[in-house]
Amino acid sequence: MLNKRQLLKTTLAAAIAAALTTGALAQDKPLKVGVTAGPHAQIFEQVKKIAEKDGLKIQIVEFSDYVQPNAALAAGDLDANSYQHKPYLDNQIKDRGYKFVPVGYTVNFPIGIYSKKVRSLKDLPEGGRVGIPNDPTNGGRVLLVLQDQGLIKLKPEVGLRATPLDVVSNPKKLRFVELDAAQLPRSLDDLDASAINTNYALSAGLNPGKDAIAQESAKSPYVNLIAVREADKDKPWVAKLVKAYQSPEIRQFIQTEFKGSVLAGF
Repeated sequence: MLNKRQLLKTTLAAAIAAALTTGALAQDKPLKVGVTAGPHAQIFEQVKKIAEKDGLKIQIVEFSDYVQPNAALAAGDLDANSYQHKPYLDNQIKDRGYKFVPVGYTVNFPIGIYSKKVRSLKDLPEGGRVGIPNDPTNGGRVLLVLQDQGLIKLKPEVGLRATPLDVVSNPKKLRFVELDAAQLPRSLDDLDASAINTNYALSAGLNPGKDAIAQESAKSPYVNLIAVREADKDKPWVAKLVKAYQSPEIRQFIQTEFKGSVLAGF
């Protein structure tokens, strides 16, 4: 009887050890975080180093557009992504039914309007063509900048989701050309002006502080964030990831590397 008990204890101990080992191996698997090219990717290279000190290994997956990082997160190909602001995330959740939640703020990229043909918005010609992002939140964001600059007026009730159809006053008869955000830097040769998100502007060699002919106020609702699947929000790695990002080292890196063109939002 004693031998059977000893055998049972040995079997249980082996099973527990195996389970613990399996758990440890699962934790050793790198966390896949999706980012867009440019500042988001640069910042996460630094976050990766800090997170590793806390035992969190990260694999950075870089994307060239705003659609795929959320699709990949929903499909389980990513554990988190870091590239979007809350109005965009809210719109994606509403339109696509994603079960995502924001878990921590990251940075703010004041969107800028650039031109190779005019030096200020007031110099835009009548009927001038202005490039804007073709996603609803960033497109509306640009229209709000143009309204703040006095070029157009929007229906008062549209808020952050304005589209060109919501323009009720357009004295210069500006024409809005909706393009994928990543393509807007290339449009500068063809259009009179284009609104370009800061990450894509920097990737194209543009300096938002010097080259933009107009820029969004830093006090905007478009602070970027880290998003995860709703089912994962309370997992320990999420807190570690946010802690690593919102560290003093990352704040200092943002200030030093981007010199005001990217702002810490935490």
